[in-house]
Amino acid sequence: MTPFDQEFWEDRYRSAHQHVWSGEPNRNLVTEVAGLRPGVALDAGTGEGADAIWLASQGWQVKAVDFSATALERAAARSSEVDWEQADLTTWTPEPAAYDLVSAQFIHLAGLSEVVPRLGTAVRPGGILLVVGHQRAEGHPFPELCYPAKEMAGWLDDGWEILIAGTRPGREPTRDDEVLKARRLS
Repeated sequence: MTPFDQEFWEDRYRSAHQHVWSGEPNRNLVTEVAGLRPGVALDAGTGEGADAIWLASQGWQVKAVDFSATALERAAARSSEVDWEQADLTTWTPEPAAYDLVSAQFIHLAGLSEVVPRLGTAVRPGGILLVVGHQRAEGHPFPELCYPAKEMAGWLDDGWEILIAGTRPGREPTRDDEVLKARRLS
C-alpha cells in the first residue's frame, strides 16, 4: 500500500475510532476564501469534510469529492448541506466551468500534475483554483508527493492569473504550506 491509493486511505479511516483529522478547516483555505463572494464550490479530496462543511457555513453551495467511503460517511453525518460524492480524483473528471471555487487541500497523490489541470477545467471564468499542500521538507515521509506552488502554477495553461504561488504558514509550526491561488481568465 502507498499513501496515495484508495486502499491506504480507506484502511486509515476505518482504523480510526473517531476522526483522523482535527475537524477544523484548513487555515489557508479560510484566509484565501474569506474575501470571496460565496457561489458554487468543489472541495476535491474532502476527506472527512471539514473544509466543505466550513464553506457551506459561509454560504457556498458545495460539492465534495473523495475516494474513501468511510471518510464520506463521517462527513455526511456532520452535514447534510454538502453534496458528497465518492470518486477517485486520479480518474474523475469534474463538470467543466461549473464552479466559482475549486479547492484541493492536501491531496498528495501520484499524478498530481495531471489532477490539478483537470480540476482547473471545472473553474468558471473569473473563478478561483486554490491548491494547498505541505512544503517539501526534510523529514516528510513522502517528499515526492509535495510540490512547490510555483511548480504547480506551471501545470496550468495561459488562461490563468496566478495570484499566489508560494509558501504560507501551515497548521504545523515547523512546516509551511505551499499555496497556489489562481483566477481563471477565460
